[in-house]
Amino acid sequence: MATATGSAPNRKTRRDFQRLAELRAREAAILAKAGNQHGAWYLGGFAIECALKACIARQTRRHDFPADAGYARSVYTHDLKELLKLARLNDQLDKDMRARPQLATNWGVAKGWTVDSRYETAGLNGKDMVAAVNSSDGVLEWIKLYW
Repeated sequence: MATATGSAPNRKTRRDFQRLAELRAREAAILAKAGNQHGAWYLGGFAIECALKACIARQTRRHDFPADAGYARSVYTHDLKELLKLARLNDQLDKDMRARPQLATNWGVAKGWTVDSRYETAGLNGKDMVAAVNSSDGVLEWIKLYW
């Protein structure tokens, strides 16, 4: 993928994705508080995407997000369930959700996010997403244990 100038995009590091996850989670909370439910939903889900990509980056050389096109195709997805698999956290999440029912509830909300939700005009509850992302048993707090 090239930028507008035709050069290769900047490689993102694990730390870049961590910063983005935390920033988008804060922005989602601000939007939800202001009543912008659609924006809060989208940014909350995007925070989880970035956090999972930080976990994937942790598995790569020098904690960089993979630049290799073959492998990168699979990790440049926006599908949270696929990113969870690529981060090798499926089994851990299953185990932790059995022990922490609120985490299971929160993952149930978060996994409903898609990148296409930015085009939705109804039916998204940003306050639910913000709670699922940011609460003490939230998905972002859980992912931070592994990034």
